[in-house]
Amino acid sequence: MATPSDFLVVGAGIFGSTTALSLRERGYRVTLIDPGPIPYALAASTDVSKVVRMEYGSNRQYMQMVIQAIEGFHRWNALFGETLYHETGILAASMAPMEDNEFVKSSYDMLLEEGQRPERLDGAEIARRFPAWTTGTYVDGFYNPRGGYAESGRVVGKLVAHAAEAGVDVRSGQTAEQLLLSGTRVQGVRTREGEIFSAEHTVVAAGSWTHWLLPELQPVMKSTGHPIFHLNPVDPATFTAPDFVVFFGDTSRTGWYGFPMLREGVMKISRHGVGVELHPEDDERVVYEEDFAELRKFLQDTFPALLDAEITYTRRCLYNDTLDEHFWIDHHPGMEGLSVATGGSGHGFKFGPVLGDLIADVVEDKPNDWAAPFRWRALDPGMTGQEASRYHGDEEDGS
Repeated sequence: MATPSDFLVVGAGIFGSTTALSLRERGYRVTLIDPGPIPYALAASTDVSKVVRMEYGSNRQYMQMVIQAIEGFHRWNALFGETLYHETGILAASMAPMEDNEFVKSSYDMLLEEGQRPERLDGAEIARRFPAWTTGTYVDGFYNPRGGYAESGRVVGKLVAHAAEAGVDVRSGQTAEQLLLSGTRVQGVRTREGEIFSAEHTVVAAGSWTHWLLPELQPVMKSTGHPIFHLNPVDPATFTAPDFVVFFGDTSRTGWYGFPMLREGVMKISRHGVGVELHPEDDERVVYEEDFAELRKFLQDTFPALLDAEITYTRRCLYNDTLDEHFWIDHHPGMEGLSVATGGSGHGFKFGPVLGDLIADVVEDKPNDWAAPFRWRALDPGMTGQEASRYHGDEEDGS
């Protein structure tokens, strides 16, 4: 049995690792457990890249949070002694005039209101600035120089190593299986591997495993899988920053977004859309033939030079979706000594540098201006998610 802690954090993804570090920096004894090895291969945070972008339509809070998070990513680059956040800028391209594209127009307007400097680009200027965009399909949009991508798996690995150096007791190879209860008070967890971890307060930050450990959350969150493709272009230079940057290909209407050439020698294209519901361990995370067909259609419209590119790797990225697509950060209303920090909904990683202190404030019952939208809440089972950049399906097909 491990030595009791002030806080036990379950899950070492971006929510859990930052929480453990923030609580340790506040002077607490903290234990962090994870199935491991860290970064855990099945965790949503573990990937070669995640977008870091301010563009959130008319949601001012998310934009303000990312503005601060970007400053934090630069601090992490300095702390780690390695550039893991790459500020390529963001291209938000639209197939229609911006005035007819709510996500692009409201994001552009909000950026201006928040003192940022997006550059509006018509179709000709998009093609001139970024030569891969030559099909004429995209007629409007903007480039925001502040934003880019983070090498997410490597970031998590560095954060957890830093947390261990700071005194967090990191226990890899431990999978939370059962809460330890005394009446309605949670006193820790028992793991699948047979260990007991005791703590004054437990924070479940287990991503898509959260609502299996806490079944009462299953009506308000689910795990969904979304296709990812790694491509090896015939001409990599065309798809290398600064001539090619992190992009949205009319994402709120198509779901497609992607990255310039990455450290791994590939470019990555993904779909931020409806996805398919999956169990985090029992279901294979495979890409279907219809996903390949949709990718080919997108490439034909957007980057026909990539139609001949070798697809070197595919998988489904697993989101822990809340029904409204906002995070879930709060004390458990029915159990003492238990908090939940989860619900990344496919857009949580970019907030990493501000997540830890936000979650720690909630856990400590300290005021935080950002906490209110993420509190424990009732959700309509039939509601549509509210994340502005995400493709939620075509109304005519009901998906």
